[in-house]
Amino acid sequence: MNRIQSFSINHDKLLPGLYVSRVDGDVTTYDMRHRRPNTGDLLDNATLHSLEHLFATYIRNGELGPDILYFGPMGCQTGFYLLVRNADNARVLAEVRRTMQKILEHEGPVFGASSRECGNYINLNLECAQKEARRYLAELDARPVTFTYEE
Repeated sequence: MNRIQSFSINHDKLLPGLYVSRVDGDVTTYDMRHRRPNTGDLLDNATLHSLEHLFATYIRNGELGPDILYFGPMGCQTGFYLLVRNADNARVLAEVRRTMQKILEHEGPVFGASSRECGNYINLNLECAQKEARRYLAELDARPVTFTYEE
C-alpha cells in the first residue's frame, strides 16, 4: 500500500508555518501548521472548532472565495488544511493573513453558533479563536514563509 504524502514529512522537525503539502492538477493543499507536532502543545477542540467556523466563513467571502475548496482541522490537532484552486502562494499568504486579522477584529457570536447550523454549536468560543489567530500570525512573522517543508 502506498503511504500518503503527509506521512513522509518529518514531524519531529516541523515548525509552525504555512506549507504547500501537495499539488494535484490545479488544486494546492496548504498545511497551515499552528503547533509543533509531538510536543503535547495541541489545539483544543473549542479552539479548532471556533477557528474553523470563522476562518472558513471569512476566507470563502474574501478575494479567493471562488477558489477555496476546503478548510478544516487536522486530526492531530496541530493545524488545518486549506485547499485552493489555481493558487498563487503570495496571494494565499496575503489572504491567510487578512483572514486571521478579520478573526481578531470579529465581534459578536462565532458564525454558525446555533443548533440548526452546527452539530456541536455549544463548543464555540470567540476568545479562543482570536487568541489562536494572534498566535498564528506571530508564527508567520517569526520566520520567512517559504512554503516548503524543511528536510
